[in-house]
Amino acid sequence: MRVFVAGGTGVLGRRLVPQLVARGHQVTATTTSAAKTGLLERLGAEAVVMDGLDAMSVGEAVAGARPDAVVHQMTAISVAHAGKPDMRHPDRWFATTVRLRVEGTDHLLAAAEATGVPHVVAQSYAAWNGIRRGGWVKTEDDPLDPETGTPARAGADALRHVEDAVVAAGGAALRYGGLYGPGATDDQVELVRKRQFPLVGGGTGHCSWVHLDDAASATVLAVEQKARGVFNIVDDEPAPAAQWLPYLAACAGAKPPMRVPAWLARLLAGEVAVTMMTEGRGFSNAKAKRELGWELRYPSWRQGFKGDLT
Repeated sequence: MRVFVAGGTGVLGRRLVPQLVARGHQVTATTTSAAKTGLLERLGAEAVVMDGLDAMSVGEAVAGARPDAVVHQMTAISVAHAGKPDMRHPDRWFATTVRLRVEGTDHLLAAAEATGVPHVVAQSYAAWNGIRRGGWVKTEDDPLDPETGTPARAGADALRHVEDAVVAAGGAALRYGGLYGPGATDDQVELVRKRQFPLVGGGTGHCSWVHLDDAASATVLAVEQKARGVFNIVDDEPAPAAQWLPYLAACAGAKPPMRVPAWLARLLAGEVAVTMMTEGRGFSNAKAKRELGWELRYPSWRQGFKGDLT
């Protein structure tokens, strides 16, 4: 199968491209920088420089690749693109990623339609952002939280756009959990080691994690099986911050995280960070395991954190 990976040099793209190549697929992968084409070629892909926010650039790249499937992994949340993580102002931090999830998605879908590509798989997100009512663990039938009245609203709207547009086109939206693995959590681990990533309140907010290699393997299955609909791509153990954050600190060789009350965290880090740490909802992977036959290399963040950091 010829597979077009938009966003091949991101932390997930770098794990996805080799898995696709190993399964015998012919991969064309994109980067925004000519300096990174060599990396994609070393991973086994044909490299193309593309601007995901330029409809003509996207159209020409997809038409040139003549793919059987398009995979949308375009984001701009690395330090090079967006600066250091800023949970206080996610509207600023994620501004370009929001555009890629709205305009970039539309450009890819238009290019796929124009060139007769029958299937699209796109990145969504499901770590702590499940609807904040009912239980702590959400399925694909539960909506993502709209983040009404918060700086995260634009990001939530963009995720909804990805899911609605891609599913309407007969494709699959993969709600990846919190990604960890090579290059994915360096900033968070640095904060943990400096004791600048505290537990907020009781640390009751839940989060779902997934290792980059497991996220990539689920994506390969979604491509090969021409999956349709929304899938939560998370590990088996959604857990409250009071469990995973101290464990992450221990794996990183750091002291236990400090505890701060919610009112102080709200002043220092903003409302979104407090919500994540105290009210976040995790996600179930039952559908992906059942319908895709997905098997995880790291069924729990406990194994993955330890393997990556110790």
